[in-house]
Amino acid sequence: MRRLIVPDRLAAACRGTPDRMAWLDRLPDAIRELQDRWLLSLAAPFDGSDVTCAWVAPAVRRGGTGAVLKLGMPHLEGVHEIEGLRFWDGDPTVHLLDADAALNAMLLERCEPGSPLRDLPEPEQDVVVAGLLRRLWRRPADPHPFRPLSVMTAHWAEETMAASHGWPDAWLVRDGLQLLDDLSRPSVDDVLLATDLHAGNVLRAQREPWLVIDPKPFVGDRAYDATQHLMNCKGRMLTAPTSTIRRFADLLEVDDGRIRLWMFARVATELDDRSPDDDVALARALS
Repeated sequence: MRRLIVPDRLAAACRGTPDRMAWLDRLPDAIRELQDRWLLSLAAPFDGSDVTCAWVAPAVRRGGTGAVLKLGMPHLEGVHEIEGLRFWDGDPTVHLLDADAALNAMLLERCEPGSPLRDLPEPEQDVVVAGLLRRLWRRPADPHPFRPLSVMTAHWAEETMAASHGWPDAWLVRDGLQLLDDLSRPSVDDVLLATDLHAGNVLRAQREPWLVIDPKPFVGDRAYDATQHLMNCKGRMLTAPTSTIRRFADLLEVDDGRIRLWMFARVATELDDRSPDDDVALARALS
């Protein structure tokens, strides 16, 4: 294998974190092992704004079939991606063709042409993302490996508290932290969530018009799963937060008030002294 190319954003995400740096050191050997085992020819890795948590490259299997090789770096949100892809089994995610849990490595179905949903206008994105989320939301049978959403939100809360010296509006942040705790409590209506579904993680494909990539599964409240897409629609959220949330909630058949609470909790608890004024303004508009 030629010299390993590591996308800049992935390298930056690993820098300063010992377990991620150790993973990065082992990465060339892991790729070489998988290439030999799965008989893959690899091209240069994908390198873009979304490539921050994994090394991902186009691959060709023996016989000429296209695929994608993905090795995820250690991070809390992506622990059960392999199990999630097995659970959804291509409906409506990419198929998991093979996996090595010890290496957090996945051989994935290749989306062709693979253009992202973000190429479409945001109102059209709303319709596609809502349809995909409604298909993803199923309750896994016990026993299952998936963690409750509260595990992730508690981790975020710890990070927010650790940065309390930089809060631009302590009232907003504390309100957000309380809501984050309240909203993430388990419920009998909880389902398996993708948690990171936005227009950059939906690709045009041939098996279906659109397929989901990069799920980060947790069990929790459906309304939470609306937030990542809406967080990526910042312009509309700043100018028309109520109507934007209501339209997406109607498409999802989820209560718009609960989505608004989740949006406030997320925006408010991500505020620090580096936050642009727009983020503070959005948190206030949602409060």
